[in-house]
Amino acid sequence: MENEKLKNRTKEFAHRCVKLSMALLETALGKHVRRQLIRCSTSVASNYRAACIAQSKASFISKVKYCPGRNRRIIFLVGVHY
Repeated sequence: MENEKLKNRTKEFAHRCVKLSMALLETALGKHVRRQLIRCSTSVASNYRAACIAQSKASFISKVKYCPGRNRRIIFLVGVHY
């Protein structure tokens, strides 16, 4: 059950980030941040789903380790908006 809950949370997070990105200004910087925010937030959800179908514990850990760089970018991008 926890697996489904986290899948839903990551999906909702991606949706919220897309909505947030649509509120950014139509400047070169706004467009750049919009693209980055959408790419990073949707990748968290897709990477988690990929990790969930891992065939072994080692495979799961390997797939989850791929994510931290993108997660740091999301924290930075969301922090810029506030």
